[in-house]
Amino acid sequence: MLTKSSFLYFLTLLLFKQRDKHIGTISISIVIIFLLSSILFISSSIQGSIKIALESQPDFSLSRVEAGRVVDTPVEWIDKISDIDGIVDISPRVYGRYFYRPKEESFLVVGVDFFDEQNQKELKNLIDGIDLKDFFSRDSMLVGEGVKEFLAEHFYSGDFSFKTPTGKFKKVRIYDTIPHQSNLISNDMVVMPIDLAREIFGMSEDLSTDITFNVPNDSEWDTILTKLHLLFYDLRVVEKREIAKAYSSLYNYKGGLFLILYLITIVTFMLILYQRYSMVYSSEKREIGILRATGWSIGEIVKLKFYETLIVVVVSFVLGTVLAYIYVFVWGAPLLKEIFLGGANLKNQVEFAPTINMGLLSSIFLFYAVPLFGSILIPVWRIAITSPKEAML
Repeated sequence: MLTKSSFLYFLTLLLFKQRDKHIGTISISIVIIFLLSSILFISSSIQGSIKIALESQPDFSLSRVEAGRVVDTPVEWIDKISDIDGIVDISPRVYGRYFYRPKEESFLVVGVDFFDEQNQKELKNLIDGIDLKDFFSRDSMLVGEGVKEFLAEHFYSGDFSFKTPTGKFKKVRIYDTIPHQSNLISNDMVVMPIDLAREIFGMSEDLSTDITFNVPNDSEWDTILTKLHLLFYDLRVVEKREIAKAYSSLYNYKGGLFLILYLITIVTFMLILYQRYSMVYSSEKREIGILRATGWSIGEIVKLKFYETLIVVVVSFVLGTVLAYIYVFVWGAPLLKEIFLGGANLKNQVEFAPTINMGLLSSIFLFYAVPLFGSILIPVWRIAITSPKEAML
């Protein structure tokens, strides 16, 4: 009868004797797990950050449409919208992209009423610690990290001159930087008073880019939409949940492309391992035959190989995920970050917030462990069920 001590002895001996093979398998496995973990960590972190950012955004944004093209929205619509029961926190917004022609780079200029109650909630993290009296003493703006770096490279350290549609220049002070924790959304953003934004875009006071509002009761959303379309025929309404779905689909699509490549890689690796164990070296076949001849059962041999593989899997998984964690959340995922966030406009200095959960780690483990166990244990079982004499030939 096989004792626990003899089982552990054979397991240790097997690991030591075949260390070169295990080191090779672990090395390849670490690379595979590292890539898979990095992709899932980045995707999960981005979607988590976007979800948090969208929580403070209004439920709906309404804009005017002419001939299928979005145009400026009349501010007077606010009076009509406020008559609909269930709608609260109505506010106009002014925003648009300002292109820096010499380099064809652009910023998202957002005009905000800093004294509006709803806007104060959304901008709480931005205006905390800002001396509003000093901010409004002259034309000022808050800029994202990417905008600040871009302007500094072009020698705009204290002020920037916007060119208005009339051909005149509007000089605006760079007051402060938007907190880097929100870089995913605000990296190329410029926040300024709403009247200043209107002046830069050549927009009159009775117009806005769109109108935002909240509907606290989710069950009334569809009813509110129907009433709005009956009230105005030339409008487009965008729900916050539609924006969340769009972002989720975008990053799921990018992550899915990497997962397809991962599956191709892992399948190739497992086929190699399966072939390797299906054509077991004569010495290894002889070892299995000797164990069977000395009284080891088929189950005990499979169990031995199971624990041998388990050690390889655990070591590979731990090292691969730890390296991926450091790469993404400490080093900022160079290269992969550019693939996910894009580098067509201003350079993004985003910091990924750790959003790891047991479900994510379990998925990574199962994606790797199950194929590996199958590719090794099935061939071992096929050899173990043969007669010991045949296995030792």
